[in-house]
Amino acid sequence: MQEISLDAIDRRLVHALQIEPRASWNELAPVIGVDASTLARRWARLREEGIAWVTGHSTDGQLSLMEIDCERAKLDAVVQELQRDPAVYVLDVTSGSRDLMALVFAPDISGLSDYALHRLGQLDGVRSVRTHLANETLIDGGSWRLRALDPAEAQHVRPPRPPRPRAAQRVPDELRAAIEREVWADGRVPVTTIAERSGFAPQRVADALATLRARGSLRFRTDMARAASGWPIYAWYFVEAPAQLLEAARPAITSVPEVRLAFTAASRYNLILAVWLRRLADVNRFEVALESALRGARIGDRAVVLRIAKHMNQTVGADTRATGFAGPA
Repeated sequence: MQEISLDAIDRRLVHALQIEPRASWNELAPVIGVDASTLARRWARLREEGIAWVTGHSTDGQLSLMEIDCERAKLDAVVQELQRDPAVYVLDVTSGSRDLMALVFAPDISGLSDYALHRLGQLDGVRSVRTHLANETLIDGGSWRLRALDPAEAQHVRPPRPPRPRAAQRVPDELRAAIEREVWADGRVPVTTIAERSGFAPQRVADALATLRARGSLRFRTDMARAASGWPIYAWYFVEAPAQLLEAARPAITSVPEVRLAFTAASRYNLILAVWLRRLADVNRFEVALESALRGARIGDRAVVLRIAKHMNQTVGADTRATGFAGPA
């Protein structure tokens, strides 16, 4: 995998958008040190080249990690099918004792059960599925930072504005659905565009966006091609740990910069981590550091990602760039 080179301004821009994905160019200009029109042009290029993108997604539902074993001759066909599946948020081709790992989002546990049994279970080429239900997310993938801004600069990136005092507290289902559909395709879509496409007034759309974000029902994240991050190795870890140990070690887990995603799970492995590393040799070093931080825990299994096939709303190419919109949420 060839590294994608970004200059300092590009990296600062991506970091700022990781903090607040919908920040305006005028707000970010004094933080990054260039004018708003330059930021707009740079972002358009980064997005067009598949280097970085913003996604908005609902959080009201049940997340699970599914390990999928496939018939070798049909693996590519299964990948292509799941890339188009709106329930699949992440799809990785992996090493180790499974062929694919998919982060699947459904309205509830019943929906996940139906998905595993009837969608995956009946998909031609799928031999078996193992499901790990996520209990509590300790680190969300959207919280990972490029660290191109220093701490003082990062603090100057304004958080999203709270809802207006006069904003309606209830968001109608049809308005929420319209917002979720638009921000899934492009997390930076303007309020006016959502209004034009949905038929709702711009102020109602803006108020609903602010309300959903304040409740935590709608989140935004900025993702980037792994080859541009400086952390090209991507691996999953499955950990068995006493419950009391996990609670005590929570600060240690959340402070490790390599961890992109961490959640407790209702399965044999009660802690599952996704990490980004600088070198393949760091896989073993990370294991040593993790077991040192979690005395009494055991790494039961691990998998290095050979290829990311889908990430949030984008299909992903072999060079880790986004290659196209994967379809509706």
